[in-house]
Amino acid sequence: MRTLLLTLIGLAGALSAPAIANDKYPVKPVTVVVPQTPGGANDAIARLVAQKLTEQLGQQFAVENRPGAGGNIGTALVARAPRDGYTLLLTVNSAHTTNPALYKNPGFDPIKDFDAITPVATSAYLLVANPSFPAKNVKELIDLAKAKPGEIAYASAGNGTPNHLLGEMLKSQAGINLLHIPYKGASASATDLMAGRVPIAFQSMPSVIAFVKAGKMTLLGVANEKRTRFLPDVPAMSETLPGFGTTPWYGLFAPAGTPKALISRIHIETVKALNAKDLQDKLAQQGAEVMSSTPEAFATLVKEELPKWAKIVKDSGAQID
Repeated sequence: MRTLLLTLIGLAGALSAPAIANDKYPVKPVTVVVPQTPGGANDAIARLVAQKLTEQLGQQFAVENRPGAGGNIGTALVARAPRDGYTLLLTVNSAHTTNPALYKNPGFDPIKDFDAITPVATSAYLLVANPSFPAKNVKELIDLAKAKPGEIAYASAGNGTPNHLLGEMLKSQAGINLLHIPYKGASASATDLMAGRVPIAFQSMPSVIAFVKAGKMTLLGVANEKRTRFLPDVPAMSETLPGFGTTPWYGLFAPAGTPKALISRIHIETVKALNAKDLQDKLAQQGAEVMSSTPEAFATLVKEELPKWAKIVKDSGAQID
């Protein structure tokens, strides 16, 4: 009986240890990997969320940019990280759900290698131009491109990025020929667009909205399926090209196999941060708004997006390797 009692006490202690550890999480700094360069939408959103979590939990949530291969390098890094909640991934949906269709071996499986925690925000893509570019809307751009096939270049944040795929979608659906100029990140492409080295580009709203408001870029259209509430007077490109567009989301993941109680803890704290008005206001200033769900619903969303993006990649003809 004494042996049985000691065994039961030992089991109770073992079972309660993870709960105690989870209640104290985090006890050291947390790394939030962003698999894109600084200056883009994912980076801006990640830093706002990380700052709020730092204030809320009293431990540093430090953003670490690990760009490369369209987001594959940083994403694969987190897939191999310890399952202890101290290395997380905050990524844009396209990098997570498009790359398996773009690359023969992206270095990760978006379902098997990750535990979904929650989406954190959604935003919009914008088609922008240098102010000197003669076309001032999507129809004028299409007409100009048809008159000058292959002469108009568009910039992207790199091969396989959503900026690139949106350009290929535009070419395919409008029946035009544009020259793709890939850059190493959204910030570099935006700089060259404002300098007049490249005439047009698809850019995420958080990364360029300030430039649009300052008159340094001309806004030709919103590349989401519908108009965004932040720019209600700007037409969606689907109003000219029916069916065109996609709406991005940005989400938080942990390496697969992270204890469920720990996933729950991170989820609760992240949703609490997202519900804070000061964070919502800061995201709105970037042209983004809060988006959250349960881990289960988020995992379902990822699964649903994989075939959708595979079709977009196939229809666009884009392929990295």
